[in-house]
Parts: sequence; C-alpha cells; structure tokens
Amino acid sequence: MADFELVMPKMGESIAEATIIRWLKKEGEAVKTDESVLEIATDKVDSEVPTPQSGVISKILFKEGDVVPVGAAIAIISSETVVASAIPSPTPEVPKVEVAATQIINEIKSVQQTVSNSNGAKFYSPLVLNIAREENVSMGELQQISGTGNEGRVTKRDILAYIDQRKSGVVAATTEVKVTAPQPQVKTVTPALATTSSKLALMPGDEIIEMDRMRKLIADHMVMSKHTSPHVTSFVEADVTNMVLWREKVKKNFEKREGEKITFTPLFIECVVKAIKDFPMINISIDGQNIIKRKNINLGMAAALPSGNLIVPVIKNADTMNLVGLTKSVNDLGNRARNNKLAPDEISGGTFTLTNVGGFVNVMGTPIINQPQVAIMATGSIKKKPAVIETEYGDVIAIRHMMFLSLSYDHRVVDGSLGGSFLRRVGDYMEQWDINREY
Repeated sequence: MADFELVMPKMGESIAEATIIRWLKKEGEAVKTDESVLEIATDKVDSEVPTPQSGVISKILFKEGDVVPVGAAIAIISSETVVASAIPSPTPEVPKVEVAATQIINEIKSVQQTVSNSNGAKFYSPLVLNIAREENVSMGELQQISGTGNEGRVTKRDILAYIDQRKSGVVAATTEVKVTAPQPQVKTVTPALATTSSKLALMPGDEIIEMDRMRKLIADHMVMSKHTSPHVTSFVEADVTNMVLWREKVKKNFEKREGEKITFTPLFIECVVKAIKDFPMINISIDGQNIIKRKNINLGMAAALPSGNLIVPVIKNADTMNLVGLTKSVNDLGNRARNNKLAPDEISGGTFTLTNVGGFVNVMGTPIINQPQVAIMATGSIKKKPAVIETEYGDVIAIRHMMFLSLSYDHRVVDGSLGGSFLRRVGDYMEQWDINREY
C-alpha cells in the first residue's frame, strides 16, 4: 500500500501558515484513523491535527517550533511498516520510506527556494512576503532584517517592527538589491534592530513578565490591523429601557422553559443583524482593489478568557436564528471559549464583530477591527440617567437606562455616512424593542 502524506490543514480564512507546538506521536508509532498526531497554533487558535488514515508514522518532516505553510506535508504515514515489522526480512521496506521522505523534504525545500531571496539564503513565509509587497519593502531590505524566528527566519513581528522604524525615519527604504558572496555567519546588530532590541531601563522592584504565545499573536494581529485599516470611530447613545424591562420580565420563565440564561448579548446581536440587513455594505471585506460583499452574516463576539487574553467565536448565519437560537449559541460558544474547547472553524469566517466593553463597567470603547472585516461595534455599560422624553403632553425628564454604542470602521471603504447611519440604526432597533414581544 502507498505511503500517505499528512499535510498542514487550512485552519481558517486568510491563514497561510501554522506553528507546530508539539508532536503527540513519534516516528515508528502506530496511529488510528482520526487520532490526533500533533498540536499546532495559528494567530487565532490552538488545535490538534488528526490523521484521516491509520498506519505507522514513518517520517516526521518538521520539528516543534517550525512554521509550516498550509498544504505542506508534515509527516509520512505508512501502512506497510506494521507488516514489515511482523515478518523478518533481510531487506525491510523502511529504506523506501526514507527515500520517499527525503524526496518530499527536497521538494519542500525546492518550493521554499522559489519564495526565497535572490541568494536563496533565507526562507520567507507567504505572510511576510505579502506584508513586504503591500508595504513596498524590497528584497534587499528583507535581506537586511535579522529574523527572530526559528533558524533566523523573519517573522511577521520582525517585518512590522522594521516597517515602523522605516516610517519613523530610523531606517531608509532601499530599492537596490546587492548580491554578495556568501559570508561566514556572524551575529551582528544592524542599526534598525538596535532600537527594537535595546532594553528598557529597569527600576528597583520592577518585574519582567514574558508574554505568553497567545498574547504575542494577539499583539501582532492588533498591530497588523492598525497598519492595514485607517480606523474611524463613531458614537451614539441609545435608550435601552425597554430592553432592560423586557429581559427582567422574561428571564425566569425563559430559563425555566429553554434551560438557558438570557443575557443582553443575544438581544444586541439581533439588533445588529437587522441593521446589517439594512446596510449590507458593512458586511464586506477587501481583497486588494476589490470589495467582497458577504452573503452570510457571521457575527463574531469577543470573549475574555481567564488568562486575560481575548478570543472571538463566530455565530455562523446569525441572520437565520431567532432569539432562542442566538441565546443558545452565545452561551455555548462563550462557555467553550472559556474552557479552550473551540474548534478552528468556530473562530473563523466572521464578517462582523461585536464586543461588550460594558462587561468591564466601561461606558464606551474604540475597538480595533478584526481583520479581514471592515467594522466592529462595542456596547458600553448600561447606566440609569435623567433623560428628556417627548410625550404627547410635552417633554418630561425621566430616569432611563442609557448605553453608548461605538463603531470602529475601515475608512478605505466605509465612509462616515455609512458608518454613522448603520450605528444609529442599531440604536434605533434597541430603542424600539417591543416590551410585550415573545421570545
């Protein structure tokens, strides 16, 4: 039977590579169909990779810590090895597997050379090359960046740091590529990296806390988003008194009938979905010079983890769900997010994101767009305030439940008119909540 290549799976939209965290199996170990072989990580989630075929791991092609492109072979699984080990033979089949593995490794190296620099001395991931192309970073400049990744590889963090310094004038852009003879590897510090690698002065009592891997990925993603999209934020204040009174009235019966606690989040999501239907150009992404208008409304909801990090599970096709369905989805995804039980598909494919800064008793926030989306809305804390109410008998001042809404949007494609109108429409749906409605 032929050997089987276990490849790096695609973990979601816009993800071109993943990092191998840990191999769960070793070379020579038997694996069963759908059994996890290794753990990988992207900038969105950690996940285990199962094998679709049983057999024996003949060859592991990448080490722990390696960054592997999506679709590249990461291991060879052979079903012949089990038979060969059971029947002694002077010429075992293992050498054939070794030859096949060597050929695969050579093919991978060959592919890597096609995206290498002109000297073939370094490998640049597709993500790094895309950033370089978008920021007009020449290959000569890439060669000058000392990478902090595995075997000196230039990471996304390295190239973004270089771009920051180039914009601030610390380094100058170059268009000329100098080809020189190979030199002995000597660790040097270029002027560009001298600033980023210089240590901050420590004071008595200071404590150094290293970022965990997830925090580093979040930091990279946030910096990338600010580099990609010119952010603009609009605000409105909404009277959500009817929402507060309705939820207070139905929450006990709702939990008794549905077995779920109803929070304000599914109520907010329902209003957001209605507004997206009214303004579909909020539900888009940018691909180069093209605008991708999304058919599905996949709504991400930012969830805080016990570690203090943030993750965004996605409610797929939120526009097809009623309030009960939204409540069940919100509770299920939120609980599994806090217990690190989300699947990769459940945190990818979002088209719009909602974050609740009111959960931290903040009145408003200016959230950063979750790429490749073009808008993210934040809901603040609900506060009782005196407000002017228009009645048929004239204006009166009453105590109302008020809440600020904020919308950060990508000004490349969302103008103030669209962003402001959309946000106001969300507020209108909240204020028009029917206090006598059913679930």
